[in-house]
Amino acid sequence: MLFEELKCSLKEKKLRIQVDMEEFTISGNIVDLVERKIFPGTVLIRNGIIASIRDSVDHFSQKFILPGFIDAHVHVESSMLTPSEFARLAVVHGTVATVSDPHEIGNVLGVEGVRYMLQNSKQIPFHYYFGAPSCVPATAFETSGSIITSADIASLFEVDKLKYLSEVMNYPDVLARDPGVMQKIQMAKNFGLPIDGHAPGLEGAEVAQYIAAGITSDHECYKLKEALDKIHYGMKIIIRQGSAAKNYDALHPLIDSHPDYVMFCSDDKHPHDLVAGHINEIVKRSIVKHGYDSMDVLRCACYNPIKHYNLEVGYLQKGQSADFIVVDNLHDFTVLQTYIKGKLVAKNGKTLISSTKSDIINNFNVSIKNVTDFALPHKNINSHIQVLQAIEGELITKKIVVKAKIMAGQIISDIEHDILKLAVINRYTNTPIAIAFINGFGLKKGALASSVAHDSHNIIVVGTNDEDMCHAANAIIQNKGGIAVTNAGNTQILPLPIAGIMSNQDGYSVANKYLVLDQKAKQLGSTLEAPFMTLSFMALLVIPSLKLGDRGLFDGNTFCFTPLVLN
Repeated sequence: MLFEELKCSLKEKKLRIQVDMEEFTISGNIVDLVERKIFPGTVLIRNGIIASIRDSVDHFSQKFILPGFIDAHVHVESSMLTPSEFARLAVVHGTVATVSDPHEIGNVLGVEGVRYMLQNSKQIPFHYYFGAPSCVPATAFETSGSIITSADIASLFEVDKLKYLSEVMNYPDVLARDPGVMQKIQMAKNFGLPIDGHAPGLEGAEVAQYIAAGITSDHECYKLKEALDKIHYGMKIIIRQGSAAKNYDALHPLIDSHPDYVMFCSDDKHPHDLVAGHINEIVKRSIVKHGYDSMDVLRCACYNPIKHYNLEVGYLQKGQSADFIVVDNLHDFTVLQTYIKGKLVAKNGKTLISSTKSDIINNFNVSIKNVTDFALPHKNINSHIQVLQAIEGELITKKIVVKAKIMAGQIISDIEHDILKLAVINRYTNTPIAIAFINGFGLKKGALASSVAHDSHNIIVVGTNDEDMCHAANAIIQNKGGIAVTNAGNTQILPLPIAGIMSNQDGYSVANKYLVLDQKAKQLGSTLEAPFMTLSFMALLVIPSLKLGDRGLFDGNTFCFTPLVLN
């Protein structure tokens, strides 16, 4: 009996050793970004680590093996997916890691929200590197759900081992050397960590002063001269190509002129766009359309983020984590396989990561609204109003002044001239609704609403009439989060029960449901490529020039409130 038990024990031990010593080889054309060369070779992977890479002179293959792609700045929450679901979709396109700023959920739930993201991300094989949110709330001029203090940031660095200080959005306070902001920056310096920037349009002496505070990167450049100015003072530039903000066309010459200073990011990616592609799209565009050196492009997509943020992601070198992709060629960049820590996580356009259950946490405390809450009484028929002008592909807005359309003693939407009512509703407590007007959405009927409204994530609504705006907003309130389309009182909604900004459903299902609402919005007349993503940024006060927060109309250039009605 004892002999049989011993045999069983030895058999189990042998099996366990075989599992622990799991190894395999893969052959193809090796893309070495360090030596900047391509050679036929074979990679030996053992226990998730690259044990060796050897030349295979006699081996011919049309496949290419290269490091996986890294999104150097993304708010996973903006995909409306949890980290585990985001990863399921991203690996299909060769993404193996993200540098993720969790300040969206941080603004809703504080440190509890950040730790929710950390915990959820550990359920799947993917490299998530989260930063400590530096601006929660983003400004003192709006209502958020929580505050993250310097002490909280110290805890996130020390206890949770976060990798960097997330984007310092309040650049006027950095320029003024505000003690609270500088304390958070100093905290990152004490831990020897990089500090992300956020300073759209900043140039000259001001950008030099901003960078001198310790800011090391920026993803908000929208002009080439601005980016070159920042590089001159030592800053790294992250070229962004997301669902709403698309700065690639303006900045791509940097790939040729300053390849060591460039990284790629999506910043904010809606689910249906993530199904279609990710960083791989920027890589292909750079090499195929613009003809940039493939080694320069791939270093921007893979190598530079690892070095800048000190990430534990492998870049196809002996002794490193086995994080790599296999593509058909260096022209089409069709991703055949994606490996993370030696595990095959995607193959031939299909994810191999299983969907996992996500817990629901939230912070939503606002009552149902009445149509009269959206009314804007005003009797002077000669009055003029300041209007936000949304710009396709940009987060910045312009400010225009138009004559108000007044009917029955109220300022109303002027559909003919695309001047639509915009409202922001405080979702954390009951307060009066903030109202303004916006140009550029193109709606001819109905209303759109969302509780994804950067960065405090109050409810934002745009519409042609108060009734539909009220219906759309109430659908979101009843579901404690979501995006909604209403026309003639008929509402469709995608619920977002996690913090009011993320779904707890399968990522592909969310993408399909989102696409239906996106198409509905366009059927109502919206001419924007991504109407919901654009809408979500109309409440982001730190980006010029005119935005609407829950406390009123805000001028991002002067960084103070400004009146809606001028006379």
